[in-house]
Amino acid sequence: MQSKDPLAHWQSTYAAKGEDEVSWFQDNPQPSLALIEEIATPSSAVIDIGAGASRLADALLQRGFSDLTVLDLSSSALAAAKARIGDSGDQIKWIVADVTTWEPTRTYDVWHDRAAFHFLITEPDRKAYLARLERALKPGGHAIIATFALDGPERCSGLPVMRYDADSLARTLGAAFLSVGARRHDHVTPWGTSQAFQFGVFRYGP
Repeated sequence: MQSKDPLAHWQSTYAAKGEDEVSWFQDNPQPSLALIEEIATPSSAVIDIGAGASRLADALLQRGFSDLTVLDLSSSALAAAKARIGDSGDQIKWIVADVTTWEPTRTYDVWHDRAAFHFLITEPDRKAYLARLERALKPGGHAIIATFALDGPERCSGLPVMRYDADSLARTLGAAFLSVGARRHDHVTPWGTSQAFQFGVFRYGP
């Protein structure tokens, strides 16, 4: 995924820093939660890609969602999330994998990705990601993908990122994905810095 070893990078990041000591920390996972609730029901199968130690899974559990999968490259990040959630986390399927090489074994109604896709700065990595996305989403399912906006940061956690607006994100996903919603979001880091994000909602189908 990067010129440096991504596994070593993210393992060391999550081992060295607390949950609320990273720029992407959200106590309340908005607007992801609101967007999921607009397109899904508690019976929907939801996968959170590159979730890290995100609190989105907690929030969905509290709202009755029971078919949840959380995927991240870092076992340290997922261990932190599992420890925080406690016994109710047994309902969640936890997957330690690189999304660009992961082999999906089932399909989902909702694919959620807040700030994993924008780390894919090479065309082969983006193609590998999109191949997994198409295999893992049910026809008629939805992808929610959030990246830094065009005026957002050029780097995150010391790594370069790709920035998108609504149109460029839609073009990158391709014709199989129909844009059904887009919004900007200003995320405020734990130290008070504002970061511009672009959220896109896409329906998948031939």
